[in-house]
Amino acid sequence: MRVLITGGAGFIGSHLAEALLARGDAVDIIDDLSTGSMANIDRLKENRRFSYTIETIMNRPVMAELVDRCDMVYHLAAAVGVRLIVESPVRTISTNIGGTEICLEMAGKKGKKVFFASTSEVYGKSTRIPFREDDDIVYGPTVKSRWSYACSKAIDEFLALAYFREGKLPVVVCRLFNIVGPRQTGRYGMVVPRLISQALRGEPLTVYGSGTQTRSFLYVGDLIRALLALGDRKEAEGQVINIGSDREISIGALARRIIEITGSRSPVVLVPYEMAYEEGFEDMERRAADISRLRALTGFSPEVGLDEIIRLTADHLRRSP
Repeated sequence: MRVLITGGAGFIGSHLAEALLARGDAVDIIDDLSTGSMANIDRLKENRRFSYTIETIMNRPVMAELVDRCDMVYHLAAAVGVRLIVESPVRTISTNIGGTEICLEMAGKKGKKVFFASTSEVYGKSTRIPFREDDDIVYGPTVKSRWSYACSKAIDEFLALAYFREGKLPVVVCRLFNIVGPRQTGRYGMVVPRLISQALRGEPLTVYGSGTQTRSFLYVGDLIRALLALGDRKEAEGQVINIGSDREISIGALARRIIEITGSRSPVVLVPYEMAYEEGFEDMERRAADISRLRALTGFSPEVGLDEIIRLTADHLRRSP
């Protein structure tokens, strides 16, 4: 097949491009490099089945051409990272909603299958754990820009599913839960690479809030396995599917584990949310995925544990400038 990846120079997109090329597909990517990096795809440029376009997905003529010549689209392009979302809410909303609308419109005209990368943020402040795809969602007030990301991705999901129901467009909505691994940057608030970088530099590990909030982390390689497995499942079309891990860990415990695995002597310092982000910032206390739907469709289970994730990410950061 010929596959288009929007946001293909990003952390997840570059790993997906490698896997698709490895199985023999041709891969086109589009990325505006706002959060992606050419370094992520440097090794792919010599492959004759790979091509890249440095442009925004808001460019309709370019998107029309790219979608026209592909067989399938993985739509990963989006504003990412809590810090970026808080600091640039206009960009978050316009990129996530406008870009997805263009992608679905172009795919709809040609009947091209779309895998849309949504997020566990969609669940908002729900306290029902683990999160199931059909659970209610709970958001904070609109004056808190932190919820603009969750709302924009929820609207994207509504739009994607509307294209499926009304236009019979084959769409799969994938809600991703805290994907981590090599090439992820801590620049926009991603907690694992940020804490590992601090540990490697001997700096205090800054844990936001109380440190008791829990998350479940999935290795990027496990995510790619799940995405490729779903690609062959017709019954996944028109569904929302969690992709993540059901193993929770508190952020405070995560910091201590990073210190142990990296051999760092750094202390752990708690930083109030107001200092890290904005006054009145709200966070989710727990976030864990119910992956029974994914498992029923593909037999998927996570293979890479958290300790190995930390080691692989730390090794990558040691080699990186």
